[in-house]
Amino acid sequence: MLVSSLLTSVGINLGLCILFFMFYSILKKQPGNFEVYAPRLLAEGKSKRLSHFNLERLLPSPGWVRRAWQPSEEELLSSSGLDTVVFMRIFIFRLWIHFCSVYIVTVWVCYLLYYEYKYISLKRIAYFYSSKPQPHQFTILVHSIPVSAGSSVGDTVENFFTEYYPSTYLSNVVVRRTNRLRGLINDAKKLYKKLVRLQSEPNQPKLKRGCCFGLFGQKVDLVDQYEKKLEDLEENVRLEQSEVSLAGEDVRAAFVSFKSRYDAAVAFHLQQSIDPTQWVTEQAPEPHDVYWPFFSSSFMRRWISKLLVIVAFVLLTILFLIPVVIVQGLTNLNQLETWLPFLKSILTITVVSEVITGYLPSLILQLFLKTVPPIMEFFSSIQGYIALSDIEKSACNKVLWFTIWNVFFANVLSGSALYLINIILDPKNIPAKLAVAVPAQASFFIAYVVTSGWTGASSELFRVIPLICSLIRKPFVKSEDDDIEVPSIPYHREIPKILFFGLLGITYFFLAPLILPFLLVYLCLGYIIYRNQFLNVYAPKYETAGKFWPIVHNSMIFSLVLMHAIAIGIFTLKKLSIASYLIFPLPVLTLLFNEYCRKRFLPIFIAYSAESLIKRDRKDQNEPSMDEFFHELVTAYQDPALAPIRYSSNRDSLASPLISSEV
Repeated sequence: MLVSSLLTSVGINLGLCILFFMFYSILKKQPGNFEVYAPRLLAEGKSKRLSHFNLERLLPSPGWVRRAWQPSEEELLSSSGLDTVVFMRIFIFRLWIHFCSVYIVTVWVCYLLYYEYKYISLKRIAYFYSSKPQPHQFTILVHSIPVSAGSSVGDTVENFFTEYYPSTYLSNVVVRRTNRLRGLINDAKKLYKKLVRLQSEPNQPKLKRGCCFGLFGQKVDLVDQYEKKLEDLEENVRLEQSEVSLAGEDVRAAFVSFKSRYDAAVAFHLQQSIDPTQWVTEQAPEPHDVYWPFFSSSFMRRWISKLLVIVAFVLLTILFLIPVVIVQGLTNLNQLETWLPFLKSILTITVVSEVITGYLPSLILQLFLKTVPPIMEFFSSIQGYIALSDIEKSACNKVLWFTIWNVFFANVLSGSALYLINIILDPKNIPAKLAVAVPAQASFFIAYVVTSGWTGASSELFRVIPLICSLIRKPFVKSEDDDIEVPSIPYHREIPKILFFGLLGITYFFLAPLILPFLLVYLCLGYIIYRNQFLNVYAPKYETAGKFWPIVHNSMIFSLVLMHAIAIGIFTLKKLSIASYLIFPLPVLTLLFNEYCRKRFLPIFIAYSAESLIKRDRKDQNEPSMDEFFHELVTAYQDPALAPIRYSSNRDSLASPLISSEV
């Protein structure tokens, strides 16, 4: 509230200054007032006193501003003395502190971005050299496979790669439709858990009447009933597996493996067919990173899915303006009293008004934002990505830009959706609008850092939501035989949050530096808390070898350019044209730096170089374990739903799994 009061005071004073300038430009030109506003000119005979009234002089004009700006420092020194020059240099010294800080921070951030990009690039290459051979390094995914009549997908793939890659082709695994099969397997696993739970609790009743919710009918043994259902489910799974394998329910896609990393890379980068929509290749993910439930059967389907996701993303962004308007209404007491007049008496209480206008808006916005990451993850999952890591990277980008638009711009440029669209359609006025609106929202974003950052980091340490779910679930699940599911960190939820705080720090450091200590506390808390979580709580679900870093780099570049736009707007509003002109090269240089980094480092994160691949292949040629690796590679990408399942041979052992997968 202290910051809010300061900003309110600044806004009032700014408005008064504008009114004073306007009245000054009018009154100084009227008879009888000239001796008040320009007595020196009268005394020195440089102007004459007018005795008559002039209607034209009632119109305000900026001419006095131009005349005050034109004289040089030497002219001011000769006319008013050194003390006057010193006094004016005070204003210039504030000016140049802010101006130089923009340059210094830009150079420093760009240096850190270059250093980190280079460091992580070298780490990525070193990780590639030191890691064990991985199936995805030797494998590509081929989809949109053209199949002629009377031929299968497997035969078509085998013939194609045997003909065009005779010395390097190893094997292929055809992708099949297994959605229904997965449902049966999940039902069997759930039933198995019920059976284990029933057998592990001696006090659990094992007899139940057969009808009317267990109230009537002959008593049946629940253990025998569950075992019979499991046998039926297992038989259904076997039949479904046979139907899927024999009926040719193939997705026109296959994982194709090669004898070396270099050969797989060559096949990935080359266009396989004259028709670019056929025999389309992608880098294969790790086997446990494959998103099996969705494989697009055609190029057109993937394209339509992406189009639908874009439309849904835009609609969600527009609809999210509703809670933003509500939040902004809470920050304005007058507007809140207009909406809810019956709260007028309550809002006069200081504590209540401070909570409602200071803490509550950011808390409500944070609750709405909790729903965004899972929605964006769902959007990404229907776009045709075949890797969980690709889905999460896509969701990370969506959440980041959604947060920047709806939390930053929509709050800063608070108003109707039409107002925001008008601002976008008139890009020339964007810097001026930001220069006025961004400083006014400093108190809101400080509260947002506290509610989203500090509270989020603390709840991450204590894992409040998982703890509550565990306490609720514990009375109903007493078996200790259940597998412990080790969670993985949701990168698409955490990375955008950190990057958004980075944007706030860069854009507000010279406007409202009071936000920096709050951000520093959050970053210190997050650093130590997430190190603890990675060591003791989370287990990696997949490994991208640092592919999230380009998202971080692009976000920081955007933050710098946004800061430059705000600085240009502020210096323009302050009529400091020289400072505005000197700021103009910064966004251009920043974008050129980004283009250099894109050319220098980004290819390393897209694919490994031929030099790296060939060196690693030559190193592995003398490894005796490679024969065993290639033997396992043949079946590494088999769909887990097609693996045979069986009942446990040892019925007395509750620790042995009832259903297990075999390759």
